[in-house]
Amino acid sequence: MNNYVKLLNNLENLELKNMKSNIDQYIEMVNSNDKSVVDALYELSELEIKAKKERAMNACVKVASFPFLKTLDDFDFDFQPTVNKQQIMDLSSLRFIENNENILFVGTPGVGKTHLATAIGIECARNRYSTYFISFHELITQLKKALLENRLETRLKHFAKYKVLIIDEIGYLPIDLDASNLFFQLIAKRYERHCTIITTNSNFSKWPDIFGSPTIANAILDRLLHHSHIISIKGPSYRIQSKIQYLDNNSMKDSEMP
Repeated sequence: MNNYVKLLNNLENLELKNMKSNIDQYIEMVNSNDKSVVDALYELSELEIKAKKERAMNACVKVASFPFLKTLDDFDFDFQPTVNKQQIMDLSSLRFIENNENILFVGTPGVGKTHLATAIGIECARNRYSTYFISFHELITQLKKALLENRLETRLKHFAKYKVLIIDEIGYLPIDLDASNLFFQLIAKRYERHCTIITTNSNFSKWPDIFGSPTIANAILDRLLHHSHIISIKGPSYRIQSKIQYLDNNSMKDSEMP
C-alpha cells in the first residue's frame, strides 16, 4: 500500500472528509507549482474547519425544535409595511442576547409573528446560542405534567437554562390559575438572566383574561417588558392572502376554459 492510499485512509479514519475530497485537487496544484505545500495544507485545513462549524450550527438548529426553517430573507417586508425592517435586522445581529433583552411580537393570526421569531431563533442557534422553540400550549402541558409527577423544579430548570427560549402563540386559549402560576415561575427564573421571545395574538391589556388574574398577568408582563423590544404587526394575514390568490388563480383558469 503506497503512502497516497495510506493518507486517504488516515483522513477517513480522522473523519476529515473535506480534506479527503479535495486532496487530489490540491496535490495537482502543488505539483504544478500553483500552490506551495504550506498554502495547500492551510487551505485544506480551513475547508475542514468551515465544514465543522457548519455541522455544529446545523446541529444547534436541529435541536432547537423549530416548526419550520425560514429566515429573514424569506419574509416579505413589503407585504407587512408596519414591520420596521431595520429594527428586525438589528435584532438579527443578536445584540439583544448580550443585553438579556426579550422580544415580543404582537399581532393578529397570520401576520408573520412566528416566522420572524423563528428566523431570529435560527440565527441564534447558528451562532451557537442554546435555543429552543415551543408553543405556549405545549409548554403549559409539560409544566403541569411535571407538577403532577413531582418533578416541576427539574422541568423549570430545563426551560430556564436556554439562552433563548421562544414561546409561541400566547393568547389563543385562556389557562387556569395553576398553569398561570407555573408560567410565572418560569418567567421569573429567566428574568434578567436569559432572553425570551414571545408571540401573541392578544394585546397586553387582555392578558389578565388569558391568565385569569390581573396580579399574575401584571407580574409576568413586568418581567417580560422590563428589558424588551415590542414589535406590533398590523396588517393582513399571509395565509388568507395566499388562499385568496389561490382562488383567484383558479377562477382565472376556469374562465379561460372553453
